Amino acid sequence: MSINLSFSYLLICLLVVTTGMYGQGNDGLLTTVLESRIQPAPEFVFTKFRRAGMNPVKHVLTSEEKKIVTAALSELPPLHKKILREHLHSISFMDNMPNTALTSPVDTLGGIARFNIVFRAEILHETISQWATWKENACYTFSEDRDYKVVVEAGNLDAILYVLLHEATHVVDAVLNLTPHDESEIAATDFTEGIWQKMNLPVETFCNPLLETTRFRSGNPISILSAPEVYKELGETPFVSLYSMASWFEDIAELVTIYHLTVRMKQPYKVIVSRNGALIAEYEPSKNDLVQKRQGLLKVFYD
Repeated sequence: MSINLSFSYLLICLLVVTTGMYGQGNDGLLTTVLESRIQPAPEFVFTKFRRAGMNPVKHVLTSEEKKIVTAALSELPPLHKKILREHLHSISFMDNMPNTALTSPVDTLGGIARFNIVFRAEILHETISQWATWKENACYTFSEDRDYKVVVEAGNLDAILYVLLHEATHVVDAVLNLTPHDESEIAATDFTEGIWQKMNLPVETFCNPLLETTRFRSGNPISILSAPEVYKELGETPFVSLYSMASWFEDIAELVTIYHLTVRMKQPYKVIVSRNGALIAEYEPSKNDLVQKRQGLLKVFYD
């Protein structure tokens, strides 16, 4: 996941298609295996950022931070754990990283693709509500009315859980081809049919003129004055978040993540727009009928 669109599309370009057999094991063993893959990011990941004029540095986890990461790993859906056990090369953390996370293919081992996931270390000290609120506010400019406020109520669980769920879903998607991964391919899968006509273009029904101006569609933030209408229009689509509209890759990752948190873990997730403390608008994806219709597809992550 990335607030910076260039890194989001870098991820899209880098994802690799493969298939594989997935080993069985008890839940605790799977979590231990994944925890053992906390390592420094491969050098080529540092190089990507440096070539973009940035200077990230390796972050060494404290014992408390390792506990936070281990707890997040233990909460992943069963399919995520199986796929990561077979395909995860490493989990890494950086300071001075410009975006929240980046998933990249590393190499192949015996014909099996492997991936590195690198996270901005600061999120280890944030809740999902804090991090999601920061991300949502990045969609707007507030110069026209500073009395507006956008808050995401998403509970007090660690932010790394949300971001890990999202990034791990990218790996599962790449391995199982849940969305099309051939750039020339526009054939629908269960997760894209009736929703997307191309990788980054929703079907005409959901190409809303206002939503097309939002940050993850246009690349630019819009006036906070538009926020109430934005969430009203978002509620008329099958998308769980503004970020899910960036591409079908981000759509499936956001769909799984917010479903897992709200339905499976019974956590809240609601975007609230207020002005001088008065509620103006809100968007709660779990109450969106079009979103609910898609949730039957998510059984594959839990069977």
